Amino acid sequence: MGDTKNLSNTEAIEKIQEIARDADICLFATNLTELPISARPMSTQKVDDDGNLWFLSSKSSVHNEEINKDSRVQLFYSHKGSAEYLSVYGEATILVDREIAKDLWSPIVKAWFPEGVDDPELTIIKVAPSDAYYWDTKNNKTVSLLKIIAGAVTGKTMDDGIKGKITV
Repeated sequence: MGDTKNLSNTEAIEKIQEIARDADICLFATNLTELPISARPMSTQKVDDDGNLWFLSSKSSVHNEEINKDSRVQLFYSHKGSAEYLSVYGEATILVDREIAKDLWSPIVKAWFPEGVDDPELTIIKVAPSDAYYWDTKNNKTVSLLKIIAGAVTGKTMDDGIKGKITV
């Protein structure tokens, strides 16, 4: 079933940074107390040295409205190329700060905010993780698939990588 390696402190933050950077897009879930939960793809602009995840968002978006009602969010990352996965649960804070927006800005964001960092709709979402879990296969997908097939044939559970709780 794979190895378990729980991470904390710097090692935990580095794992969050690595997977979030490489995957870039996450499913950003809000309104966690009602089913179905509300989720949408969002691009992570930055993971800072404290493990906070930063996003740019529209002031009038549904997810901003939902965060204003309940700040608990869950982020789901999947990096298909390296078969790494990350789930982050935390508290979201909505900010309006042009200096932070400049730091997070990239030219592609102009498609959503045509007035740039001065766009009145531009807000920043900071997610402070309180719980996270990762899965990281040691081998590429072809090897993992072969191990799954071998496990099915032999009836033995095959090592499918490393997983663990992340404590920031």
